[in-house]
Amino acid sequence: MTWTAQNIADQTGRTFVVTGANSGLGYATALELARHHGHVIMVVRNDAKGREAIAAIGAQVPGASLDLRVADLADLDSVKELAAGLRADTPKIDVLVNNAGIMMSPRSLSPQGHESQFATNHLAHFALTGLVLDRITDRVVTVSSDLHRRGYIHWDDLTGATKYSPTGFYSQSKFANVLFGLELHRRLRAAGSGLRSLITHPGWAATNLQSTGPTGMMKFFMNIGNRFFAQPMEKGAWSQLYAATDPGALSGQYIGPKGRSGFPEVEEPVKSATSPESAKRLWDLSEELTGVRYDFSVRAH
Repeated sequence: MTWTAQNIADQTGRTFVVTGANSGLGYATALELARHHGHVIMVVRNDAKGREAIAAIGAQVPGASLDLRVADLADLDSVKELAAGLRADTPKIDVLVNNAGIMMSPRSLSPQGHESQFATNHLAHFALTGLVLDRITDRVVTVSSDLHRRGYIHWDDLTGATKYSPTGFYSQSKFANVLFGLELHRRLRAAGSGLRSLITHPGWAATNLQSTGPTGMMKFFMNIGNRFFAQPMEKGAWSQLYAATDPGALSGQYIGPKGRSGFPEVEEPVKSATSPESAKRLWDLSEELTGVRYDFSVRAH
């Protein structure tokens, strides 16, 4: 494919929820969806930064249809408040883009006691998707990373209390994203639903993640990499924009950029992330940790 954001069809009448939408890939995604006349609900952690992002998009897309929601995805109580608000005033969500994330941060725990990267990158999106599933009409896009190939679930040390590595636990969270996205696909198909679940990754895209998460020498090398090796964040967002908008994007696909061109292509995730057994184990654990149970009988689209 030589697909770019210019290939996005008119999205008039469609509603998108994009997490982490005030910067980086989330901002680039929200901008292009607004540019193509979609209504974008931008989920952000910081209200002031969210308003700045809305103003910046509005300056480029006069008349853009945007809404702002504030939620701390590291906090499951905040995620549940976000979902309750969406359920109260958003009759339909055509596409949910699970984009928000933190990267290679020092060890910390969420208010519920979960490792912060696992909480923000996986548990928050597992919970949010389940809580608004009956509002979704088309698809769920979960943004992972090719670093999932280095990841696995630390079943016996999920919070990193015994041994913690910022990169290793980031990779765990991105591995969880792939397990989740593929298992959601399986369960939707088993329920007879036409909803799509897709997983994407941006390759190495220059975003603020590399400067706000890592510390020390890792932060230094990430900044050098952003300058000399990474592709622009706009290209990095093409894969998730393709997954979110293109009729040809199929449920269960893992989509990433083709080299530095940025053109989306279907890839194969690491084999261990395609294990139904591991996915079921993570699903059951995620239900236990979040208190969110999926009901696939509510609506089969």
